[in-house]
Amino acid sequence: QVQLVESGGGLVQTGGSLRLSCLVSGRTFTSYAMGWFRQAPGKEREFVAAASWSGSRTEYADSVKGRFTISSDNNKNAVYLQMNSLKPEDTAVYYCAAKRWTYLHSLPSSYSFPSEYDNWGRGTQVTVSS
Repeated sequence: QVQLVESGGGLVQTGGSLRLSCLVSGRTFTSYAMGWFRQAPGKEREFVAAASWSGSRTEYADSVKGRFTISSDNNKNAVYLQMNSLKPEDTAVYYCAAKRWTYLHSLPSSYSFPSEYDNWGRGTQVTVSS
C-alpha cells in the first residue's frame, strides 16, 4: 500500500491554469501505474489522465487532450497534472490513483477504469468559474 496526497486545487477563471500534485509515500520500492480521475457532483468518477511510472507512456481522456499534461518525478515520488485552458466543465474533485504495476514504461490495458487502481488519495477540489 502507498499513500497518496493531492494538492494544488483551487478556484480559477475560465481559461486559467492550475497544477495539481500527488505525493506518493509508503512502499515506493516498486513501480506503479498512476492515474488522475475526477468526479463532479451527481456524476460518476471519470478518467482524466494516466502515466507509466517512468512517465514515458501517457494517456488522456479526449475531453482534456491538448489542455492537460501528466508528468512524474520519480526522485520526488510525485505525479503532476498541469491543467491549462480550464473550462467550467472541468470543475470537479480530482483524485490521484496508483496501481502496483511491474512495468516501468507501460500501462495496464484498463488504465482508464477506476476499478483498476488499488490506492487513492482524498482528492482536491478544482472550481472553474465562467
